[in-house]
Amino acid sequence: MQRPIFTEEHDAFRGAVRTFLSKEVLPHYEQWEKDGIVSREAWLAAGRQGLLGLAVPEEYGGGGNADFRYSAVLAEEFTRAGAAGLALGLHNDIIGPYLTGLGTDEQKRRWLPGFCSGEIITAIAMTEPGAGSDLQGIRTTAEDKGDHWLVNGSKTFISNGILADLVVVVAKTTPDGGAKGLSLIVVERGAQGFERGRNLDKIGQKSQDTAELFFNDVRVPKENLLGELDGAFIHLMTNLAQERMGIAVAGIAAAEHLLEITTAYVKEREAFGRPLSKLQHIRFEIAEMATECAVTRAFLDRCIVDHSEGTLDAVHASMAKWWATELQKRVADRCLQLHGGYGYMTEYRVAKAFTDGRIQTIYGGTTEIMKEIIGRSLLA
Repeated sequence: MQRPIFTEEHDAFRGAVRTFLSKEVLPHYEQWEKDGIVSREAWLAAGRQGLLGLAVPEEYGGGGNADFRYSAVLAEEFTRAGAAGLALGLHNDIIGPYLTGLGTDEQKRRWLPGFCSGEIITAIAMTEPGAGSDLQGIRTTAEDKGDHWLVNGSKTFISNGILADLVVVVAKTTPDGGAKGLSLIVVERGAQGFERGRNLDKIGQKSQDTAELFFNDVRVPKENLLGELDGAFIHLMTNLAQERMGIAVAGIAAAEHLLEITTAYVKEREAFGRPLSKLQHIRFEIAEMATECAVTRAFLDRCIVDHSEGTLDAVHASMAKWWATELQKRVADRCLQLHGGYGYMTEYRVAKAFTDGRIQTIYGGTTEIMKEIIGRSLLA
C-alpha cells in the first residue's frame, strides 16, 4: 500500500538511517549479541549522524523537530534490520520528552548536549521486583534530607541499565501518597551507593543490556528532581502514549517484514515436487496475514499522523499498542511454522524475530493493561 503520510524529507531520513545501520550497526551486531551489550561507540556514531535527540531544541544540539514521523521511520528501519539492541527509541521517544518537557533550564544545559551527542546514555527505572504496571506497589524511596535526596530501593528489567549514565528513577517521596506520592529523581553514573546488578539473560534482544539496579543510601542533589514533587504519576501518564506508539510502530513493521521474507521463502522452498506457494493452505495463510497487516497498517499510519499533530489520545494509543504487538506475535508464530524446521534455527531471521519480538506484548504496558484502559474508557 502507498503511504502518503511521509514527505520527501522523511524518505531522505529513511535513507540516512539505512546507511547508518549498514555501516555502524549490522557489521558489529553479532558480536554485540554475544557480549549482551552494544558498544558505546555506536551511540556516539548515532549522535554524529543526528539520530539522537530528534525533538530536542537545536540550542542543545538536537534536531529541533518534534514530528513523530521521524521517530516512526527510525523504529521501522531498526525493526526491519533486526537491530533491537541499540535502543534509540527508548532514548529519544521515552526519556527525551521527560528531559525536554520537565527539565529546568539548568537541567537541560547539563544533560541535553550529551543526550544528543551519545555521550550520555539514558534509562528510566520504574519496574521493581514486586511492582510492574502497578505504580502503587513501588517501594523505592527518595527521602528529603534538606540539601539532598536519599534514595533507597531496587529496580529490575531496566533497559540500558548497564550502559546508562543518567537514570530517571520513579521513587516514593510521600510515604502514604500511593501512586500520587511518587516523583522522578535523576540518578547519575558514579553516585555513591548506586550499583548495577546482573545484565539479565533474556530469551531475545540479546544485545540490549537489561539490568537490575540497586540504590543504597544514594545521595542525589535536590536539583535532580525532574518535574513536580509527587508529580510522577501525571508525568508518566502524559508520556505513555508516545512510548506505546513507538512499540506499536515496531510491531507492525516486524509483522510486515516477517510476511515479506516468508512470502519469498515459500516461493523457493519445495515440498512434494513443487513450491510451497502452490499449496492452497499456504496461500490462505499468506492471504490472511497480508490482510491483517494491511488493515493494521492503515490504523497505525492514522495514529502516527494524529500523534504527530498532537491529537492522539491514550485510548487509541493503547488500541494501537495491543493490536499491533499481538499481530506481530501471531505473524511471527505462523511464519516460523511455514519455515518448518529451518524456522527453528537461529541462523534464520524468522527465529530471531520470534524471540526478539515476544517482549512486545509485555513492556510498555501489557496487552491486558491496554484492554483495561480501553474498556474503562468505554464503560465508565
